[in-house]
Amino acid sequence: MGEQILRDISEVTQTELRDDFPAMITYTHVRLSGDLRYATVFYSVLGDEKTREAVVEALARNARKLRGLVGKRLHVRRIPEFHFKFDPSIEEGMKIEKLLNQVRTDDHE
Repeated sequence: MGEQILRDISEVTQTELRDDFPAMITYTHVRLSGDLRYATVFYSVLGDEKTREAVVEALARNARKLRGLVGKRLHVRRIPEFHFKFDPSIEEGMKIEKLLNQVRTDDHE
């Protein structure tokens, strides 16, 4: 069910709610509680601190709407409550890649 939530929340954010979000969000994974009542949705967004803060506000403002729209697609009795958590892994990966490229460039000089 976590993978389905991940697909649906990504699609809903990019189509039905795209005007409500100030930047493109990448949802990385979902962790469900054992009783399936709660879903921690991990996301990443590229940009500065101001952009990240705007995304946090947009997620908080649209959490109920997202839950409803995703719930219609899930066809389950109980829709998990969404909690959003920033995942810095993509941003950290890009920093590492940049450093590796810099090292390679320095080696060739």
